Amino acid sequence: MPGMRIREIRTDEFPRVWPVFQEVISRGDSYPYPADLALEDARAMWTTAPARCFVAEAGDEVLGFYRLAPNHMGLGNHVANGSYMVASAARGRGVGAALCEHSLEEARRSGFSAMQFNLVVSTNTGAVRLWQRHGFDIVGTLPGAFRHALHGPVDAYVMYRGL
Repeated sequence: MPGMRIREIRTDEFPRVWPVFQEVISRGDSYPYPADLALEDARAMWTTAPARCFVAEAGDEVLGFYRLAPNHMGLGNHVANGSYMVASAARGRGVGAALCEHSLEEARRSGFSAMQFNLVVSTNTGAVRLWQRHGFDIVGTLPGAFRHALHGPVDAYVMYRGL
């Protein structure tokens, strides 16, 4: 997307992405976070080491952002985990794809050997297709693991790819 820049944010910059974060979780269709999650709790999850947060922006507009962290501690810390949020106004403009590509490169640079998504909601078909286009495979299905705001319990996928 022309004019888009992706960069790592500092902890004190998290309030810039907070409106998009709230927008995404309030829909109840892709993240298990409670709708009343506090800013400080979200900031801690997304910016406290070893987690790192990267924002896609065009000028002052936040288009989306992602979190990159080890999927597990200790003997599982060679596998990265990524979480992505795109502003409704920026959907369909290639932001999600750009964030994914950036995160894969950043994960490689950081020494991870693979990336895993632990809870991709099955009804979020756009995200499933996007991750598959970027080389992720569905390696497991968690029956009824997500309580969708509109559809009730739906399956969630574990998705994985080597780096």
